[in-house]
Amino acid sequence: MACLGVFVAYLPVTTVSVSLPAIQRTLGASTAQLSWVSDAFVLPMAALILTTGVWGDVHGRKRVFQAGMALCALGAAVSLASDSVQSLWIGQAASGLGAAALLPTTLALISHAVPDHRERGRFIGVWAMSMLASLASGPLIAGVLLEHVGVRWIFLLPIPVSLAVLAVAAFLLPDSRAPHGRRLDWPGQISAAVTVTSVVYGVIEGGANGFGEPAVVAALVLSATSAVAFVLVERRSSSPMLDLALFRSPAFAATTLVAMISFLGLIGFFFVLSLYFGLVQHLTTLEAGLRMVLVSGTSLVVGVPVGRLMHRVSARIMITAGLVVMAGSLLSLTGIDAGTSYGSLAWRLVLLGIGIGTVLTPMTASAVSSVPHHLAGMAAAGNNAFRQLGGALGPAVLGALLTTRALDSLPGRLADGGVPAEAAGRALATARDQGLGAVAGLDLGPATEPALAALGGSFLDGLRLCLIVSASLALLAALGCALLLRPAAPSGRPSPAAGSPAAAPAPAPRTATAAAASAASADGASAEELRRTP
Repeated sequence: MACLGVFVAYLPVTTVSVSLPAIQRTLGASTAQLSWVSDAFVLPMAALILTTGVWGDVHGRKRVFQAGMALCALGAAVSLASDSVQSLWIGQAASGLGAAALLPTTLALISHAVPDHRERGRFIGVWAMSMLASLASGPLIAGVLLEHVGVRWIFLLPIPVSLAVLAVAAFLLPDSRAPHGRRLDWPGQISAAVTVTSVVYGVIEGGANGFGEPAVVAALVLSATSAVAFVLVERRSSSPMLDLALFRSPAFAATTLVAMISFLGLIGFFFVLSLYFGLVQHLTTLEAGLRMVLVSGTSLVVGVPVGRLMHRVSARIMITAGLVVMAGSLLSLTGIDAGTSYGSLAWRLVLLGIGIGTVLTPMTASAVSSVPHHLAGMAAAGNNAFRQLGGALGPAVLGALLTTRALDSLPGRLADGGVPAEAAGRALATARDQGLGAVAGLDLGPATEPALAALGGSFLDGLRLCLIVSASLALLAALGCALLLRPAAPSGRPSPAAGSPAAAPAPAPRTATAAAASAASADGASAEELRRTP
């Protein structure tokens, strides 16, 4: 049940990403509206993942699991029936709510069903592989469906799977609750949701309409204000959603930064890469999916040996090396153009997958083992929340960079291509009003071909800027890991967090799956209880 749950939860991520050009053509969406197609799904995950974990602790994991599956089915049904980009946003948001309920609940269900921590490690390893398998199969599923039916049918698969899992879970799935008393932290939840939503809105709309627009300025100011409010609320709460004392651990702070940057780059990269395949190389969705699966598929394969190496090679070395490999592959992708062959692109994408697989496997393990054992559950949930925040910011940040740079470059590209002034004016007006993808549908007579070439060139200018920014962020995260991630003490215990209470932490898990198992086994306690814990 847990593996099917996480598979359904992550399926829309790459299924939708690879289908963005087809969605744009079918629904006439602008680049900013396309960013919201991705973010309408990821935003609820980032904003609510901590809250749904507490809901499961308080009201029962089985109920929250069933609610998550039902929301995934409902969201997919709304998306399947959508005839506008706005209704697609609604469907994606419902699916994102379902995914937010499923991610923490599935781990907690495994913890309850498998008491032995060694045995549990095996099952959580399979759970992690199910997540990566969902990311890897999404592009292929979408590509096959779009070869034969319309774009809306990419949302079909989660409906029967979710309904079947719901029917089986009603009879076979046991229920469980946290042994410690927990309460919902409504002030923390509201301030966190406002922070995440307003910053993503500000970045997307700022990239489309300019960051000087009053609505954009107001959104960014609101995000900063609510972020300060979240910190103040969590510091005073007796049952915080995220205990800020966790960030006293340099290792937890570093791995949380890596989690956010990795998913910002991964989800944002899928977003811009799918547009490159559609607008520049004019590939079908299946052809694009066969290329994108090289990234997630390689990550899936690499994750297995990396998990086994966790007790032999320090997490600092593995994560830092993975980030450097990611940065190198992103920089190598700046050399692609409209005519880049499959083989020339493949080795770059495989290299990126190796880097991501090397980073993601030890990341959560390091976050969990860097704090006292009784904080492990909250540490894993916090790491997941920041990972989803990065996933929400990815399409927003890279989409804004891509649009701004491409629109700045397009007039010069049109002039260099010899496009007549009248046709160039139409192309520019269309790009600014309806998005870059709309230019591809214009009939400019004899100027159509050079205008499309100019569009591809300006898009590549924007893509290269996105890749350089992503590579720089990866290198910054690598530097942070090298400085902040400390090797474990000889006794096998993690280094104590600076300024943390004098609580003896549990021995560090020997493998990534064991660390994830310890995270799943920690049901959490209130801040007051944690302070009293000897």
